[in-house]
Amino acid sequence: MKAVVWHGKEDLRVDSVPDPRIEEPTDAVVRVTATAICGSDLHLYSKLYPVMKKGDIIGHEAMGIVEEVGSSVKRLAPGDRVVVPFNIACGSCWQCVDGFQSQCVTTQNTSLRKGASLFGYTHLYGGVPGGQAEFLRVPQAHYGPIKVSPEGPDERYLFLSDVLPTAWQAVEYADVEPGATVAVLGLGPIGQMCVRIAKHRGAARVIGVDQVPERLALAAKWGAETVDFSQVKDVTDEIWAMTDGRLADSVIDAVGMEAAGSRVDSALTTVKVQTDKLVALHHALGVVRRGGVLSISGVYSGAFPRFPLGDLFDKQITVRMGQANVRRWIPELMPLVEESSDPLGLTTFATHQPRLSEAPEFYKLFQEKRDGCIKVVLKP
Repeated sequence: MKAVVWHGKEDLRVDSVPDPRIEEPTDAVVRVTATAICGSDLHLYSKLYPVMKKGDIIGHEAMGIVEEVGSSVKRLAPGDRVVVPFNIACGSCWQCVDGFQSQCVTTQNTSLRKGASLFGYTHLYGGVPGGQAEFLRVPQAHYGPIKVSPEGPDERYLFLSDVLPTAWQAVEYADVEPGATVAVLGLGPIGQMCVRIAKHRGAARVIGVDQVPERLALAAKWGAETVDFSQVKDVTDEIWAMTDGRLADSVIDAVGMEAAGSRVDSALTTVKVQTDKLVALHHALGVVRRGGVLSISGVYSGAFPRFPLGDLFDKQITVRMGQANVRRWIPELMPLVEESSDPLGLTTFATHQPRLSEAPEFYKLFQEKRDGCIKVVLKP
């Protein structure tokens, strides 16, 4: 089969690799019909190369048709159309029963003290071959895959794999209430969906913060007031003025540690290292009101000695964060996905839909935020 394979920093290739097969009774093999590039995949592309291995198949947002099931998989049959959650969970351990499928005890990577295994996402999280391929082996298929209608375009359902549950959890963790003011920092795919979900759940105002014109315009189309942080002196001062000093009741950090101004920047022979990787978090703490809530869906990894604990304490902020527990939110999301009016705009969410063979060039396009690239869906 063909698959997107990691060969090194910013070196992805579409290679011919062996087809996956059933290895455990709880496995299934899925023929992939659509698979998306996630913002987190960009970390693998250029940042997390120390925990990657040459030959890794990447990608964790996929759906398709069941081709084969193991002997213990009774809820699926060949021909079923399924979406595959990005976290691999058993459904029966105490963490899964409590709704924390991202911490599944059965697939936890305990030797490295990490959570549940993930598809196509480094050897810190199991080194499981990913979904940017023509076929995908799905462990724990007796529980994980989500059966969907055989009718309708893939894009109506594909985002149940990651984007929708991640954004839904971010809004849930932000304690967004009807009439609230919500600030969303970062208007990539997750931030865009947070805007839509917050408005759907009754937020009176949603303020989106980014610097990419196409992202700001798309968020505005869905009802957000926008702030271009490259055009204002201070984001906190701007939102202070917009809210008459109240600031935001809830803030969602949909950026993480690679915010603009916090990465390693290079220009010709000059390399500047910005040691503070908490730029987005500092903005979030600035714009959240005292007694407010901060929800973090952006990825942070490693230790951060400059973590602003004093600000959290002084402002009495509630903080919630973590990988999305995909299966936990499916009962609430499925009615919205199946609603004929498409209230979250799923069928038009993808800005680019190239063939799988074009993946390397679209990783570069997505990384550079060119051509209005917000969400890429690959078609095998």
